[in-house]
Amino acid sequence: MLNAFVLDGEFFDVLTTIDEGIVKRVAEGGCPHCGGPLHRGDYPRKPRGGWIAEAAGAFDSRFSLCCGRDGCRKRATPPSVRFLGRRVYVGAAVIVASAVALHVAAAAAIRRATGIAPRTVRRWLGWWHGPFTKTSVFVAICARMVPVPARRDLPESLLAGLDGVATVRVEKLLAMLAPLTTTSVADGSRFVRGAM
Repeated sequence: MLNAFVLDGEFFDVLTTIDEGIVKRVAEGGCPHCGGPLHRGDYPRKPRGGWIAEAAGAFDSRFSLCCGRDGCRKRATPPSVRFLGRRVYVGAAVIVASAVALHVAAAAAIRRATGIAPRTVRRWLGWWHGPFTKTSVFVAICARMVPVPARRDLPESLLAGLDGVATVRVEKLLAMLAPLTTTSVADGSRFVRGAM
């Protein structure tokens, strides 16, 4: 399904717009610790995407907020559809490369197909098939999908359960995974729903 799949600048512009909407909604809610005002306090990122997501190199910062009240100053980093937690690679590259690797056995073929080191992609597959399946996000996704995604085929089985062309499916899956991208904003999924 995702062979010869390249994510272009337009795709990443849409993700940036969604992330901007999420940041705005989180900022409107105030500091989760003291209720003070939240101000932009983005921090630099140098994301990778392999050749399937070269356009993601334009993401030079992770959107974040910082409390403006003296004595608090705690950070509130909103959920993101561009980044998948603290990984160096953008979320879309993690999803697409992992789905491609399910069908490609040879290490050289994985690198040719994605532009990402095979060892890295295999580590991601280990996350999809192990720790990810124990998250509340995975449980919530499974509750919404019929049939339930096959664990051995993650993330491809998640993509197959979504509607739309391949880029729209990746975008939808990134939105579902967004609550995993932060621990400083509780119930991150409600902010994502409001921004899409």
